[in-house]
Amino acid sequence: MADALKRLSDEGVAIWLDDLSRSFITSGDLAELMDSSHLVGVTTNPTIFQKAISGGEGYEQQLSDLAVRRVTVEEAVRMITTSDVRDAADVLRPVYDATDGRDGRVSIEVDPRLAHNTHATVAEAKQLAWLVDRPNTFIKIPATEAGLPAITEVISRGISVNVTLIFSLERYRAVMDAFLTGLEKAKAAGLDLATIESVASFFVSRVDTEIDKRLDGMGTDEAKALRGKAAIANARLAYQAYEEVFGSERWAALEKDGANRQRPLWASTGVKDKAYKDTLYVDELVAPGTVNTMPHSTLDAVADHGEISGETVRGRYEQAKADLDALEKIGISYDEVVQLLEDEGVEKFEKSWTDLLKSTEAELKRLAPPEA
Repeated sequence: MADALKRLSDEGVAIWLDDLSRSFITSGDLAELMDSSHLVGVTTNPTIFQKAISGGEGYEQQLSDLAVRRVTVEEAVRMITTSDVRDAADVLRPVYDATDGRDGRVSIEVDPRLAHNTHATVAEAKQLAWLVDRPNTFIKIPATEAGLPAITEVISRGISVNVTLIFSLERYRAVMDAFLTGLEKAKAAGLDLATIESVASFFVSRVDTEIDKRLDGMGTDEAKALRGKAAIANARLAYQAYEEVFGSERWAALEKDGANRQRPLWASTGVKDKAYKDTLYVDELVAPGTVNTMPHSTLDAVADHGEISGETVRGRYEQAKADLDALEKIGISYDEVVQLLEDEGVEKFEKSWTDLLKSTEAELKRLAPPEA
């Protein structure tokens, strides 16, 4: 079943799952995917937790205990989410040990309402790292302008970071700079750089969704010919930027001191347009030293009929640039699209977090004992 996934892994792509729930952990399904599908990591986000907790099994007892203690809804959500991440990290710990800390990791995101507050993001990241208390955890920080200095500060403290919500090449370069600056500060503080890991989550499918909508609005043959090309082109050029930064003298000095590369992570790789092959954003983004975090449906699709026959990124930069240039020529602004996607990404996660707070509050009220 997993031959295509094995080939993907053999090409240097770490296979992660973009999902988590308590029943997924306790049923043994997570451990099973590690054995059968070469799974070596898990990512979460506010939307994933909102769906898991509001509609999943396994939370009743903890919610009841929290209700008896009359904790705030904010504390309840953090206790529940960090508990799931801690348990998943324990399941993945053998992978973490076998890969010297490179994989076997679980990501948990800072409160999305803090996305534009640098100091609050740093404080939240420190708190989450303390709460989960597992070395194989990534703290997710959004790549907003306020997030960049937070990334530097958190890395400088030796906390491993998954930078999320990256859409633009310019912002991706700023993320890598923030990471390197954090490592330089960590080195100056005497920290062991070998213990710090990071990934940079470059979002894929949402780029096609927004640009294809604009192309469809134009309705010309020229516009139609560009459908489904932007996201892959954007990601390939991101890998080119990655090669440049991690081929620099600045990086070489850090690597000499034991630093680990910040790997590109392809996020949002579930195909949203049924006109495209459901493994598109996996088949076309095979490159060494990357991570692809997939929803269950995409993982199953790749296992069943993924076409993995070698890397599909390097050597295609010229065409990728031509594809993005062609969009600009017909009037689609790259800068406008990527900024819109970042803004929408933060808004969507804020909404999911708010929904999670509301549904958790309702459960706490339902389970609370009568007033004495």
